[in-house]
Amino acid sequence: MTTAPWRDPALPAAARVDDLLSRMTLEEKTAQLYGVWVGAATDGDGVAPLQSEMTADYDWEELITYGLGQLTRSYGTAPVDPALGAQALARAQRRIAGAGRFGIPAVAHEECLAGFTAWGATAYPVPLAWGATFDPPLVEEMARAIGADLRAAGVHQGLAPVLDVVRDPRWGRVEETIGEDPYLVGTVGAAYVRGLESAGIVATLKHFAGYASSAGARNLAPVRAGIREFADVTLPPFELALREGGARSVMAAYTDTDGIPASADPSLLTELLREQWGFTGTVVADYFGIGFLQTLHRVAGSPAEAAHAALTAGIDVELPTLKCYGKPLLEAVRAGVVPQALVDRAARRVLLQKCELGLLDEDWDPEPAAAIDLDSAANRALARRLAEESVVLLDNPDGVLPLPADTRVAVVGPRASDALAMLGCYSFPSHVLAHHPDVPTGVEIATVLEALRAELPDAKVTFAQGCDTSDPDPSGIEEAVARTSEADVCVAVLGDRAGLFGRGTSGEGCDVTDLQLPGVQGDLLDALVTTGVPVVLVLLTGRPYALGRWHGRLAAVVQAFFPGEEGGPAVAGVLSGRVNPSGRLPVSVPRVPGGQPWTYLQPPLGLAGEVSNLDPTPLYAFGHGRSYTTFAWESESAGAEIGTNGAYDVAVTVRNTGERAGAEVVQMYLHDPVASVTRPDVRLIGYRRLELEPGEASRVTFHFHTDLSAFTDRSGRRVVEPGALELRLAASSAEVRHTAHLQLTGPVRVLGTERRLRCETEVSGAG
Repeated sequence: MTTAPWRDPALPAAARVDDLLSRMTLEEKTAQLYGVWVGAATDGDGVAPLQSEMTADYDWEELITYGLGQLTRSYGTAPVDPALGAQALARAQRRIAGAGRFGIPAVAHEECLAGFTAWGATAYPVPLAWGATFDPPLVEEMARAIGADLRAAGVHQGLAPVLDVVRDPRWGRVEETIGEDPYLVGTVGAAYVRGLESAGIVATLKHFAGYASSAGARNLAPVRAGIREFADVTLPPFELALREGGARSVMAAYTDTDGIPASADPSLLTELLREQWGFTGTVVADYFGIGFLQTLHRVAGSPAEAAHAALTAGIDVELPTLKCYGKPLLEAVRAGVVPQALVDRAARRVLLQKCELGLLDEDWDPEPAAAIDLDSAANRALARRLAEESVVLLDNPDGVLPLPADTRVAVVGPRASDALAMLGCYSFPSHVLAHHPDVPTGVEIATVLEALRAELPDAKVTFAQGCDTSDPDPSGIEEAVARTSEADVCVAVLGDRAGLFGRGTSGEGCDVTDLQLPGVQGDLLDALVTTGVPVVLVLLTGRPYALGRWHGRLAAVVQAFFPGEEGGPAVAGVLSGRVNPSGRLPVSVPRVPGGQPWTYLQPPLGLAGEVSNLDPTPLYAFGHGRSYTTFAWESESAGAEIGTNGAYDVAVTVRNTGERAGAEVVQMYLHDPVASVTRPDVRLIGYRRLELEPGEASRVTFHFHTDLSAFTDRSGRRVVEPGALELRLAASSAEVRHTAHLQLTGPVRVLGTERRLRCETEVSGAG
């Protein structure tokens, strides 16, 4: 078939695929609609619950004679040397191509949430740390590097980024999100997509949509979000990442919203995603998500019915392995129960993407590079920059930080001497090596203890663990108190252990009932504070924890969200003063452990008031972060009267008034005093990170357009309403520095999908 039109790269992709489809049997078409997870056991749960139940038996040699849609996690299933893994993947691809009539290889996909999830690959900070940087260009650079490593290893598709907006921080997967604000999630997420796609990797947006809004913060629980929350909070990051990032794949969420599972919802996966937003790529199932329509959601009575529902909704590919789109779907089509047109529609989308990737070309070659270095010096330098920018200094009231070079430091806590304290649940060591305890991590990871000793070589540093991360045994607290009493300052390193499905305190399936520190870490901190020695709290976590119990009793508080393999030196650099902290909170830090769910996107009734004795005001607000230098803000943008289709520029000059270089994050929030439906008191609509030398100033101009004030009204339309608006320039959602007052005039304006999604900014020097 080397002369067939579908092999001709000079023809349009659509013409090539149409010709190919006309030649394929039903078996060959359906084979393009599922993946195979080689190495995933059918007699055990492996890394995923229900894996054995949801994995069908198959004969590999027979299966590939019809072709294959996807290969699942050739690197992310077990530890394998990257060079050997690339050779094995190439051999598998040659077998797949050689077994079928058309010689078409599979799409190889991998997880890449915080770096390529492969043994020996760079473990970058988790997405919550990306959000803390407020630095999309740096996130884009990281994603480009991740994409280059994936390409070098023979991978085509990355299952990232996660664009779920945090709605309840008790949810275990908070560490995988970018934050609790849809504008921050969308802009940072779009940057990640641009980076990954620029390297030729298909970015996969997940989880579409509503997964993070699960009731009770339980993984894979029903979602009870209203239509306005769904439209104004849940969906915007996906729209932004598709329009500005160019993502070519979307993963359907596990959850159901108001009784309709996302994987069986044509209004979501076809009408909204494709017909309204114009998406033309592939929709893939979350792992086992199609089978779950039968077993967990019970909206299907058999694998065939589940396949029918998913195909109708618009899911093109069953991942990670075949259960429903294999024999059950074939038999249902042949019996006339499932229209073959649904199979043809999905197969066409899959083959169009393979055509884009060059997998239909005759000169396709899976030969890997001669040498593969997945943890290069350049990668590590990039991981260090991200980690350093993501560390948030929450408090330093008496200037205890930076630490003196020759001080006596007692380093205490269960996360101080554990390298895995730096990594999230989708890093390879946390995700896979838990099943291979004798295998080394594959990358060098300095602990906070090791890094602080290297950072302060003249200091006397002692260590006591104090307690375990989650074990209730308090017997080590006495020794920790003794070491602290002998020191000038105590650095208490507390936090989470990432894991999966209850094996950690943070991660997928590691949900919590409240936001108190895990185990007896709170008791340890109480005991340390009572010594009278200044205590610097360092948190290495995947979610925010309530800190009101110790407010005013700690010398300083440093927050790092699983900062990756270079996180130890980054945190130590902040403690020593080598690094001037510039991270800002992507999630609010609560005062008390209960009172959840709560995020800063609250209407008036969700704020503190006289109608309830409970005060949900966070201890540290969204966007908060301190520095070792100071900044002065000046603005003359008082406001104006503009039309409902108008624009207004808000400018502010920021000057570094301290004695050292530092970064300020200028944030702009919208306050809508009166609207036809209740609105958040404030919400982020723009931001810009500024790096300034001592005495240096920069002028930031926010180009506001009224589209950014739009919301979903009572009838479900997205509208801009006339009336008063406030544009608040702020250092956080609670620290307003300047307000511009606008009056919108004219009629209510209804917006379509071409509305502006981003507030553009411009920076100029001010001397």
